Amino acid sequence: MAQRGNQLDQDRFCCSLCLDLLKVPVTTSCGHSYCMKCIKSHWDTEDEKRVYSCPQCRHVFTPRPVLLKNTMLADLVEELTEKTGRQAAPADHCYAGSEDVACDVCTGRKLKAQKSCLQCLASYCAKHLRPHFEVPPLKKHELVEPSKKLQENVCSRHDEVMKIFCRTDQESICYLCLMDQHKGHDTVPAAAERSERQREVEVSRQNVQETIKFRKKDLKLLQREVAVINGSADKAVEHSEKIFTELIRLMEKRRSDVKQHVRSQQQTEVSRVRELQEKLEQEITELKRRDAELEKLSQTQDHNQFLHDYPSLSPLVESTHSSGIKICPTRYFEDVTAAVSDVRDILQDVLREKWINISQIVTDVYVLLSETMTRAEFLKYSCDITLDPNTAHTDLSLSEGNRKVNFVWEQQSHSSNPDRFSHYSQVLSKESLTGRSYWEVEWRGGEVCVAVAYKNISRAGSSDECGFGYNDKSWALDCDNGSYNFWHNKVSTPVSGPGSSRIGVYLDHRAGILSFYSISDTMTVLHRVQTTFTQPLHAGLKMYYVGSTAELCKLKKTEVIVPHCTQITCQSKH
Repeated sequence: MAQRGNQLDQDRFCCSLCLDLLKVPVTTSCGHSYCMKCIKSHWDTEDEKRVYSCPQCRHVFTPRPVLLKNTMLADLVEELTEKTGRQAAPADHCYAGSEDVACDVCTGRKLKAQKSCLQCLASYCAKHLRPHFEVPPLKKHELVEPSKKLQENVCSRHDEVMKIFCRTDQESICYLCLMDQHKGHDTVPAAAERSERQREVEVSRQNVQETIKFRKKDLKLLQREVAVINGSADKAVEHSEKIFTELIRLMEKRRSDVKQHVRSQQQTEVSRVRELQEKLEQEITELKRRDAELEKLSQTQDHNQFLHDYPSLSPLVESTHSSGIKICPTRYFEDVTAAVSDVRDILQDVLREKWINISQIVTDVYVLLSETMTRAEFLKYSCDITLDPNTAHTDLSLSEGNRKVNFVWEQQSHSSNPDRFSHYSQVLSKESLTGRSYWEVEWRGGEVCVAVAYKNISRAGSSDECGFGYNDKSWALDCDNGSYNFWHNKVSTPVSGPGSSRIGVYLDHRAGILSFYSISDTMTVLHRVQTTFTQPLHAGLKMYYVGSTAELCKLKKTEVIVPHCTQITCQSKH
């Protein structure tokens, strides 16, 4: 009878639409209760009719009722569920998908596993996991997060759970393996080995977290640096615009002044000439009248009349204008043009000279930024460089995949090649370098030269045009047991810095930056070049003594660097 009563109780709290226990129960005004999702779905189908009815008593609602959760009914359903163990049908998101771990006990559509048991080697949903919380023997089992790799804990040889770790062979084994092929080995329980390794993991995590902390600080500094750079650049552009606007305004004013002055002078000179023109025209008119009188007198036939009229003629006055008129040269205003041209030439020279300075200052800002780069940031630009056997002098032997060069006694049997250095013990890289590049050279023995050069550097003969650093086509750093010298175009520059057997080289071809670094516990800039590269560059190595070696290092772009080892200090800057 009690069992029957429980069944009745359950049926009374079931939804008449899904026939399962109510989930988020709601009650209509007619008194019937449903799952909120079920009744909403039912009424969604009646939207077109705009008439909503109760599925049980067909009571009609207009408009569509607003549903609220029946909290009392929800509490009763929850209490009933706890008493009877019956659960509502799981939501879709509770079923196992392709990426989830499925319950090994469920039949049909499987639910997501809540835990996996390392003893049972099975995974369980919440319902099937309950015995592990209630049955005393199962309570001792070790439960872990759901895993698809439980079978990896089973020994493939003996089909037993592997609970032992063999330190000798560094692998997990079962207790039968301990009696067999691992007999006499150094073994410990897997849990003990896990504890020891866990401590190592925690130490590694602390190191990683510490590094993350440093990196976050660096990131904030860089973010602030970006804001400062943007603000500074915006101010520079704004002020430059104002200055150039003032210059343009000044030039416009001077242009207007010159134009006005020339036009004023033009008007003055034209008025002076016009005045002279009028006087000359009047004089010509008077002279013509006089000429007409003289002509009339000269045509008189009567001699007495001629003699009578002649004294009455007014005496001829000499013109005062013919000798006083000065004609200006045709180049009168061409001097103005020449003067303005001179001003233009002077301004062009000044702007050209100052523009070089401005451009250099802008580039120096970029150089300053590169000084703050860490070795990890340089490694992002690391490139895979190999040496070109066709350029190697016959005293040089290449090895390690053409990465390493040795200065040997015996001449190597290199084939004849016009690209080969015939006098200097030098070799160039096969790859050309443009954009940003970074590489490191490890050297041993006597003095070694680390260089870059254009491909068209001379190869034949012993002239300076062939030696690294002795011409305008190459840049070279000589390294000799703690002392350094930089060479370019036969000019030597002593360089101070910590001695190191590893030299880093950073090239930014576009910006014209070439930097050499001493690599040890710290990364120290030895020498920096700021110039303009007109051709792609090749890495170069030069050997001075027999037995010395140099090798282009293999670098990883994601190499982990300890924070305190990434500082770059500047010893010299040129």
